[in-house]
Amino acid sequence: MDNESKFNALAHKFKYRSPLWISDSDISKSSASQQGGLCNSDDSIGVRSSTDSSDSINNFLDTKIPEHHQSTASGFSDGDHPTDENNDDDDRAKTPLRSPRRKPRRLGRSEFSMDEEDYSPSNSVTSVNSLASLLKEKLQSIPQKIRKKPTDYKLRAFVGLMFLAVAFFVGFAYVLYHQQALTKAYYDNVQFNEPKRIIRIFNRDDHEILKATLAVGLEGKVKSYPCLPEDRRNDGSECLEWLHTLRFYLKCLPHDPGVDNTTCYSVHWKALRNDVYPNDCFDWTDTKVHWYGGAQSLNITWPLNTGSIDYTPFITGDIQKSQWSNVLSRYLINSKGAAIIIDEETPLQVSINSARKEICVRAKYDDFAYVNKLTEFPEMKYNICTSHDMKSLHSSIHNHRRAPLWDGLKPADMQTLESLISEPVWQIAPRFKHELQAETISQYTEDVINLGFLKQGHVLINEFWQNEIGDLSVDTNRFETLNITVDKLHRRGFKVAFTIQPFVSTESVNFAECVQRRLLISERNSDRRIPALTRFKSLASAGVLDITNNRSVPWILEKLEAVIDEYHIDSFYFDLGVAYDMPHYYECEKRLINPDQYKTLFTKTFEKTLNIIGVSSAVFLPRPPIFVSLPPFESSWEAMAMVIPAMLTYGVDGYPFVMPGAVGGDIYWPGSEQFLPFSKGFMETNMTNTTQENGIELPERELYIRWLQMATFLPVMKFTHLPSKYNDEKVLEMAKNLTSLRQKLITPLLLKYKREALEEGLPLIRPLWLVSGGDAALMVQDEFAIGDEIVVAPILNPGETTREVYLPAGLWQDGIDGSLRKGNRWMHEYKVPLERVAYFIRKPDDMRFK
Repeated sequence: MDNESKFNALAHKFKYRSPLWISDSDISKSSASQQGGLCNSDDSIGVRSSTDSSDSINNFLDTKIPEHHQSTASGFSDGDHPTDENNDDDDRAKTPLRSPRRKPRRLGRSEFSMDEEDYSPSNSVTSVNSLASLLKEKLQSIPQKIRKKPTDYKLRAFVGLMFLAVAFFVGFAYVLYHQQALTKAYYDNVQFNEPKRIIRIFNRDDHEILKATLAVGLEGKVKSYPCLPEDRRNDGSECLEWLHTLRFYLKCLPHDPGVDNTTCYSVHWKALRNDVYPNDCFDWTDTKVHWYGGAQSLNITWPLNTGSIDYTPFITGDIQKSQWSNVLSRYLINSKGAAIIIDEETPLQVSINSARKEICVRAKYDDFAYVNKLTEFPEMKYNICTSHDMKSLHSSIHNHRRAPLWDGLKPADMQTLESLISEPVWQIAPRFKHELQAETISQYTEDVINLGFLKQGHVLINEFWQNEIGDLSVDTNRFETLNITVDKLHRRGFKVAFTIQPFVSTESVNFAECVQRRLLISERNSDRRIPALTRFKSLASAGVLDITNNRSVPWILEKLEAVIDEYHIDSFYFDLGVAYDMPHYYECEKRLINPDQYKTLFTKTFEKTLNIIGVSSAVFLPRPPIFVSLPPFESSWEAMAMVIPAMLTYGVDGYPFVMPGAVGGDIYWPGSEQFLPFSKGFMETNMTNTTQENGIELPERELYIRWLQMATFLPVMKFTHLPSKYNDEKVLEMAKNLTSLRQKLITPLLLKYKREALEEGLPLIRPLWLVSGGDAALMVQDEFAIGDEIVVAPILNPGETTREVYLPAGLWQDGIDGSLRKGNRWMHEYKVPLERVAYFIRKPDDMRFK
């Protein structure tokens, strides 16, 4: 049999045998073979070939073994077998083993045959040495495979991360491209993304200062279209329309860059259906800004974005009932130099949501605040103004250069303005009508004189000078000799002011006449001869004089001039109530935009004919010397803490002259009726350490002291409770020291900044961010500045004698110990004893070097 036949027969015999279990008899049967060896299996085990193989068989094997198995070396060769130095590399080539399950190659001879002369137990694959060698090779291969796996995993992870990164950047580029493609630029600094309805405003340095989502509530990504030619305006404005839903106008307002750096854009929304309400929300998350202005509320202090209030008609109300406060302005400004000024004809509702971090303005008619529809469907108009910083923007918007507030003021008006700043206001406001008599007024002013250190000032008498609210005549039963009393007050140096209201009690002697002459506001959708009734303070039923009726103005003036002529009254204080004091179904002879327009018309009607020192409520800046008042506050620490934020907000709103409440709290405040005693006179109590005056418990001693310290630095000092009523020498001594401080330091500064307020509209009492820049000053709500020269940090919590104080940039002199302190930093645990108040006076920066 030739060699090829022998090889094939031997290979067929070992077709399904594992190389590790070959017996000696099997090997002896193949002893005629001249070539033997092991192929690399899946475990990569192999041995060297014999040197005695014939060339013919080798040539034959070369033709039968695949090319990729003709390896010249094995990665796992048995190092215990001696090598033949005479054999070259080609003679020691290995071939891989095949798995028994795979189809065997048809070779010419067995791969396990050996020459008989070379066979020995040591050369047998079943010998101990061979098995140990194979096992050793097996064990040596394990660490190498383990070491290879982490490399494979790292490679796979790297490839996966690269794939994700490429996918992310491709997606990001796609989104960015489409955002840019769908975002249109207007007027250089305005970008509007139409599908998302997002508008972004940039300043001249390309910093985003305002971001808003427009048409909130419009379902889905409704596509907009250019307006039809007949709906466009020829004023350079852009016009877009969401079909049968909303129409949008955007325009850049002309301005003179040489005058100021303020740029304004006009936004005008028109609803095209009854069930659509223009609604824009201004976000403070991305832009990271704080908002100021507008108004105060029970849940909102300073800045506005620290609180929350749901959509509420933007009209004056009771701050204690989660309504907007008694003084407001449709003006909002943020800390990056963007402001929103909303048109007064917009039926405005405002929402502040601290959770979603947005302020929303919405136009919507209702059945009370905006019942008079000026347009068929709601419209919202406002301006967005920008500048390079917050301070310059605020100064530009409230600047009165074109129409300064002093224009047209008489010398008497300037004297009244200065006297309100330099002299106290003595508020005589008993709870019950019978408690106010001529002797009460005379005794009160005598107690003021007996103090010896306070100036006389204005004596403000509440509405109980009348028998019933609306009489507009002195109650002669309680004031038989009021003219003598007023004359005595004048000789003592006091000025006398009466409080009047536009309300007429149904018990008043004038009510029937007003009904007959149709001088009162009537009820909507009813007979015009029937007046609309409401409640006001202690009045259970009252009508309201219709100031839009030309017949009512002469009637009121006739009544008040008679009082002035007979009793020589110096001035009046207008207690106008709030919007919610109007009858719910009110209807005037001339249609009002909203109920707050009534108080604006009432004040403007008489501000030039009557001497008015203050108004209780306002939505429009009255003519000086009229001060707007803070809402009445109860006597509590919580109420005292609301005074500074309210003062700051009203100042930012454009009211430079603000009159705070009485020191220690007001006797009457909205909602206090439930706490008033029913008996007339003294209120019984079992408390032995309670100090009372006319049946009213005096404010807590520490509260009164801290309130007095704060009020010393405010534009007007108003008293109801005199410091002498505490029968405490320390309280009197402290009041005397504070009065001296005000007369020597505070009053001259207030009078100095009075002209700046008349010229530029800047408030006398300012937030710290109007004094200097810095993020820290934006959040301070318990400090204030007089102009930019004094910073005041009063104690506002009971029992505290230390507090945190922030000083704006600059050099400041400590008002307590006289030391110099560097600004632009916080002072922690600053000590403020009960008898002292923390204040700091600005000094020149180079003072320490002189």
